[in-house]
Amino acid sequence: RSVQDFQVKYALNGVEGVSEVASIGGMVREYQVDVDPEALKAFGIGIHQVMQAVRNSNRDAGAKTIEVNQVEYLVRGLGYIRSVEDLEQAVVAVNDNVPLRIRDVARVTLGPATRRGLLDKGGAEVSGGVVIARYGANPLATIQAVKDKIAEIAPGLPSKVLDDGRVSQLTIVPFYDRTQLIQETLGTLEEALSLEVLITIIVILVMVAELRSSLVIASLLPLAVLLVFIAMRYFQVDANIVALSGIVIAIGTMVDLGIILSENVVRHLREQGVVKDLRRTIQEAAIEVAPAIVTAVSTTIVSFIPVFTLEAAEGKLFRPLAFTKTFALTGSVLVTLFLLPTFIHLVFGIDARRRGMRWMVRGVMLAGGLFAFWNGSLWAGITLLALLATHLLVDRLSGRDTRWQYLPLVVVLLAVVWLLAELWRPLGVERSLVLNVVLVGLAIGAILLFLWSLQR
Repeated sequence: RSVQDFQVKYALNGVEGVSEVASIGGMVREYQVDVDPEALKAFGIGIHQVMQAVRNSNRDAGAKTIEVNQVEYLVRGLGYIRSVEDLEQAVVAVNDNVPLRIRDVARVTLGPATRRGLLDKGGAEVSGGVVIARYGANPLATIQAVKDKIAEIAPGLPSKVLDDGRVSQLTIVPFYDRTQLIQETLGTLEEALSLEVLITIIVILVMVAELRSSLVIASLLPLAVLLVFIAMRYFQVDANIVALSGIVIAIGTMVDLGIILSENVVRHLREQGVVKDLRRTIQEAAIEVAPAIVTAVSTTIVSFIPVFTLEAAEGKLFRPLAFTKTFALTGSVLVTLFLLPTFIHLVFGIDARRRGMRWMVRGVMLAGGLFAFWNGSLWAGITLLALLATHLLVDRLSGRDTRWQYLPLVVVLLAVVWLLAELWRPLGVERSLVLNVVLVGLAIGAILLFLWSLQR
């Protein structure tokens, strides 16, 4: 316990992000003065005089300065108690120029303080410390800094040689580490966020029923989420469960903005038939829906103003969610109005140069598929090679039947459903992946069929 109190505790207190280190367990060593009442009575002194003598004997005293040969020296009396003998020599009173010391009226020993509790680890009593992180500090960074500091001071901990010649080394082992809990919590939310993104992509693929438009809309999600994390870093919003839940809640609205813009562009392209100026058409379509997009998102953002005014516990709980959802909606508006039109022009403009680009696209698919197989990503490799095969097949058969143009969309849809089932595993990991894929496909198909019937 003394090593914890006077060595480990002060070392960990200096770690960045640590507020306090509280010692627990073990015996707290203290000086114990057992007064002899008969001796006090014989010398005619009181217990308060003994207490005052102990108090006065354990302090440093300054005596200003002394000048020697025109040089001033600071004078300081060092009086801290370092041993039992130092305390025994403390003067209680002086009778006839004879000092009465503590050892004359009491017995001084080293002993344990009154027990207030103990720390048990694996059935053995140990001494330990509770590291308390500073308010607002990053818990993962603080825990890692504490681990690094423990590794630094571990070689300097005391050791002793046992009777059989072995060396017993004092070590520091973790009692409760929050790292795994934090990582599992964030991993759970990350998995939920990934599943929601995949489900959103499936809905986009089926309901939009056009691969290029679906690609444009789906590209909005990673860009907007990236802007959210940049804003969270700038405004110092912690990435906890509540904060990340704001992103999850806002995904539906974020996708809606991309759907509105891309569908309006597609409508303009269909109305014009032969497009002479693609950039002009996209610009007109974007200008047409931009006020409605900004108004809709602004209404949602303004509704969060009361949440930002919350204080105390409720403010600490709900403000991060309001911040992240506001960041998500703002980022989606910026991406939709400033980046998405450029991406639409890039994707939809390939049609005009299709004959010059198709072999390049096929080459990219082939290279990407082979690289995915080499990198161990079976799902990505199969998807890219399947897209390459359907691309070649559609070129040959699209002239006979226009329904073949939906074949790449079906391939991408099946690949996303397969990935969703692999991550989700609704039947459990003990069941085969095929059964999980069938269940996910049936569940999503039933929901989408219901939504499709509402549209009709």
